[in-house]
Amino acid sequence: MPSLVVLRHGESEWNSRNLFTGWVDVDLTARGEAQARHSAALLREAGLLPTVVHTSVLTRAVRTGAIVLDALGRPEVPTRRHWRLNERCYGALQGMARTVARERFGDDLYLLWRRSFDVAPPPLEPGTPGDPAADPRYADLPAGTLPRTESLADVTARLLPYWREVIAPDLRSGQTVLVVAHGNSLRALVAHLDQLSPDEVLGLNIPTGMPLHYELAADLSPVVRGGSYLEPGAAAVAAAAVAAEGH
Repeated sequence: MPSLVVLRHGESEWNSRNLFTGWVDVDLTARGEAQARHSAALLREAGLLPTVVHTSVLTRAVRTGAIVLDALGRPEVPTRRHWRLNERCYGALQGMARTVARERFGDDLYLLWRRSFDVAPPPLEPGTPGDPAADPRYADLPAGTLPRTESLADVTARLLPYWREVIAPDLRSGQTVLVVAHGNSLRALVAHLDQLSPDEVLGLNIPTGMPLHYELAADLSPVVRGGSYLEPGAAAVAAAAVAAEGH
């Protein structure tokens, strides 16, 4: 039976400051590193030793994946990195404190921009901090590929080709797959797996450093909708804290 674990990276420097991060490349905090090591302990206890890892190209996800493998004593496990697993581009909100955004734009827009499926924030101005056009990691991408802002629907559209063409074949071949990515790229993946409605997506919050395990049928549909957090009580508390960010 195919086995998939999805893991939001450990706490980042901007998570700790309650800032919209998006494609800005920030590192883990010491707490985030500890969360990655704890995730490895949970994986070991559950007998879920990854045989392949997929991460975004952003440092906080790359380092989380590397720390997990190192803590498991499995640094040789192949790791594949791709921009399609990157966090959602938050456009003009990137670098802004969530409390400031909520006060400036109001509760309704704030909630729509954070959690709705198809509403994107205002676009990022060219040349501002976090503009991916200035990052050499994306230099070979076709013109018009890089986002200036994204809704969750946009994230889903750019993530699903990687799911279908790379991750799904690994699962079908019997690999135990670990995907280390971000709050919104994982929301997009979970929403696809669980076939969530727009209302259900609105209430979906994925906490940092909490492994979520899916057992999948042959067609890669979840055996249990929503999967199972390896530490369910702590994950529920942490997800509630994510929902309350900015309040």
